[in-house]
Amino acid sequence: MSELWVEKHRPRSVSQIRGQSSAVERLVVYAANIDFPHLLFAGPPGTGKTTAAMALARDVFGEGFRENMLEMNASDERKLESIRTKVKQFARTAPLHGADFKIIFLDEADALTNDAQGALRRIMEKYAETCRFILSCNYSSKIIEPIQSRCAVFRFRPLPDDDVKQQIEHVAKEEGVELDDDACIAIVDISRGDLRKAITALQVAAALNPHVSRAMIYETNATAPPEALQAYLLACREDGFHAARRRLRELLDKFGLAGTDMVNQLHRELYNSEFLSEAAKLDLTELMAEIDFRLVEGGGEDLQLDAMTARICQALSN
Repeated sequence: MSELWVEKHRPRSVSQIRGQSSAVERLVVYAANIDFPHLLFAGPPGTGKTTAAMALARDVFGEGFRENMLEMNASDERKLESIRTKVKQFARTAPLHGADFKIIFLDEADALTNDAQGALRRIMEKYAETCRFILSCNYSSKIIEPIQSRCAVFRFRPLPDDDVKQQIEHVAKEEGVELDDDACIAIVDISRGDLRKAITALQVAAALNPHVSRAMIYETNATAPPEALQAYLLACREDGFHAARRRLRELLDKFGLAGTDMVNQLHRELYNSEFLSEAAKLDLTELMAEIDFRLVEGGGEDLQLDAMTARICQALSN
């Protein structure tokens, strides 16, 4: 359901994309010229890479753009055979309706194996006259150099808070959702520049109640509010291990946090604490990195979080 909200409010033209001015300026020129080279979009999730590809195709081909466009998720079809068959077959056929070229959009291209990327490199070179490739990825370093050198590279950055806030307010207005000001700020806080995550957070809360409050946002998105995390740190310093451990359990149960979620959210909130010294923040950062590693490697969640609480209490009591 969340994908429907995202698709419904997705910009229909490159010029409507928010928060990526440096990329948009170049893409607008490509759209006006109705021509462009192979493109590589790199950046974190939810920052507009897929939207930019779809909007560019729409600007070039019009509303019937999908007839001349093949969209693939490379993480699902990452093997050499998919590139040799599906991609090559589409690339070698003539464009429809008098278009000069087709577009092949490979999402999550960094999931392609090296063999598949090697085959893709040859196809990009051979069919460059009649087919343009748009590759999107989270990590451009995982794309082989021969492909990168054939593409114009676009770096997408996390969206600024103001742009996320404006878009969320626009979506809420269009959908008839009553959004409190502090709820909008909470959405911006938990999304961290990921607009798709922000829209999903709004939809999940609005599905329960069309009047969205700050408390609903945190409760429905498995995120503890900043004041609850600060209270946990304060308990570690003032009240000792047992009281801090009880507060930790309350946090986990109330907001449905996994161990790694708790560590990551606490790490983010650590630097907003006014009662911790710089030295304490440095020590706790190192501790949280160690606990996170243990959890990822399969350490027992309850034991590791208790160990983290004990170490924080010990560090703050000195």
